[in-house]
Amino acid sequence: MINRTATPAGYRTIRRDDEEDAVVDNVHETVLDSLGTRIAAGDPPPGSSFTLADLEADYEASRTTAREAVKVLESIRMVSSRRRIGITVRPRDEWDALDEHLIRWNLAGPFRQHQFEALLELRVAVEPLAARLTALRATDAQRAELLRLATRLHELGSQGLGDTDPYLRVDLEYHRLLLTSSRNPQFTTLTGPVELVLSWRASLGLTPSVPVEGTLEDHLRTARAIVDGDADAAERHARSHLRTVWGEVASG
Repeated sequence: MINRTATPAGYRTIRRDDEEDAVVDNVHETVLDSLGTRIAAGDPPPGSSFTLADLEADYEASRTTAREAVKVLESIRMVSSRRRIGITVRPRDEWDALDEHLIRWNLAGPFRQHQFEALLELRVAVEPLAARLTALRATDAQRAELLRLATRLHELGSQGLGDTDPYLRVDLEYHRLLLTSSRNPQFTTLTGPVELVLSWRASLGLTPSVPVEGTLEDHLRTARAIVDGDADAAERHARSHLRTVWGEVASG
């Protein structure tokens, strides 16, 4: 159906189908996020089963909306569907741990600390090698930009602005560029999860206004080593930074 709404310039055409699609998408996301958050929190727990009819009743949603939400959960391997059995929650260790939906749901629930620590452990393992590869593979422009970002982080952090949006934006850019400049496509896929956990830490007020001693300096040392093409130093300073942050998060 087409609806024409008068405007000062004449008539503006609004496609009601587009409006209806937006409503459907919103309902789908609401059901998906609510159900995903519940399952990630352990309610219902692994091994439990439910049906599409249960979802329709719980969320007052259509069968199509319920089915689409389940499809996403199946793609993350959180649930499986079988005839006459219904939808079963799979064991947690079978879930796609790097899926960004799941990371958000974990961060919103009782497994928040575990999610923070798990991702940081992954960063400790990966980012130092990414720094090493970046020192060997980055373009001159990427090296210069990493140094600029590290310098800006040092300026903001030294001013006690480590818990502000400007600091977060620069921190996200720095770590994104560090991973992508390694030219390892597997490392590049980690940019989303890394950005999620950094953003969530900031939103929860867990990022200190003055970064832990040594972290700002390690950012700068890593970037300078990358500019110099010193792979050993880049890896060493990146590892020093991540191990410091690891200890900070683990103690929290």
